[in-house]
Amino acid sequence: MTSQDFEYLRRLLKERSGLALAADKQYLLETRLLPVARRVGAANLSELVQKLRAPGAEKLATDVVEAMMTNETFFFRDKIPFELFRDTIMPALREARASRRRIRIWCAAASSGQEPYSLAMILKEMSGSLAGWRVDILATDLSTEMLEKAKTGVYSQFEVQRGLPIHFLLKYFTQVGDMWQIAADLRAMVEFRPLNLLHPFSHLGAFDVVFCRNVLIYFDQPTKMDVLARIARVTEPDGYLVLGAAETVVGLTDVFKPCDDRRGLYRPCAPASAPRLRLAQPAAADATPVAVVP
Repeated sequence: MTSQDFEYLRRLLKERSGLALAADKQYLLETRLLPVARRVGAANLSELVQKLRAPGAEKLATDVVEAMMTNETFFFRDKIPFELFRDTIMPALREARASRRRIRIWCAAASSGQEPYSLAMILKEMSGSLAGWRVDILATDLSTEMLEKAKTGVYSQFEVQRGLPIHFLLKYFTQVGDMWQIAADLRAMVEFRPLNLLHPFSHLGAFDVVFCRNVLIYFDQPTKMDVLARIARVTEPDGYLVLGAAETVVGLTDVFKPCDDRRGLYRPCAPASAPRLRLAQPAAADATPVAVVP
């Protein structure tokens, strides 16, 4: 692979996914993209780049981007964010949303679904205190392949052993051959949609809670600032943002502020000049509260 080919692939990934690939990561391209090259009859990455430059290569470009994505995820990853969701975020929102009895949650970069399903299990456990409430979970990801896997809710023995408490496995999953499938009512609690965080997402509406964990670390600073500014505009003024353990807004942006003694938890503090979407009240036809947590 020539230096020109390497720079072409770097630009492609940056423009389409936000991935800022360092100059010393050529080996990563070779590791992840050689299988893609072989599938389309290219002997090496230089030939792959030739195919990408040719007309009608949109599908190939999508395959290249998806092959470079890090889809590492597991149930209840890092534990603390889910404890904060259960013990801090949800109690505060139940009090703040008592009049409208509706909460919207967005899991950005949801990969194969373990994060939103972890939240769904927590909500299911809290169903007694959420009777008559409508709680929506929207999960988005750049990779359509990961989203299709997430929709099925089917996971290997290895995947369910990573972070998932055994009593949740027995309570919420059914064994199908050597795989495990999460219960249908939990699958119904999560809506999966394709979304690129580099593209506009105001059409999604406003959210009370946004989980955007372990994705900003792959962006350069201007991209991080842009994404955070746009997340702030779709987060309710008294809502919450949850970032990954290695991520922070400190020294990066002033649209969010950290919550004291709550690692990874942030509240909006955007200036008045930055308009924010507001969560609309349900229309008259939806006036009867819907319990999404049976």
